[in-house]
Amino acid sequence: MKYKILILICVCLTLAGAAGSLLVLNAPAKQRVNILSNGKIVRTLDLSEQKDVVFDVNYSGRTNTVEVKNGRIRVREAQCPDHTCVKSGWLSSSAMPIVCLPNHLVIEFADAESEVDAIAR
Repeated sequence: MKYKILILICVCLTLAGAAGSLLVLNAPAKQRVNILSNGKIVRTLDLSEQKDVVFDVNYSGRTNTVEVKNGRIRVREAQCPDHTCVKSGWLSSSAMPIVCLPNHLVIEFADAESEVDAIAR
């Protein structure tokens, strides 16, 4: 009997955790994004108003090529060893920003109410 209750509690906690994760990761996309280089905002874009554009963000002689297309944003090319930022694809959740650690680049959704990010709320 004790094991059945313990299993039921574990299943409930697992389902609650999965549901919470889905809510965070599938939150409606915001339209304003901040592009930070070395911790400083170098550009803020409103994806609902921004026309399709490709531009470079430079850091210590290395370049990240950022693409805005159809109201979405991604890192298209990068001069970094692992290309994790390119593999991240299009920015879709405020919980998962695009980050290029070697080039000190972060692309994240801007919070309209404050400067605190989605994780630290």
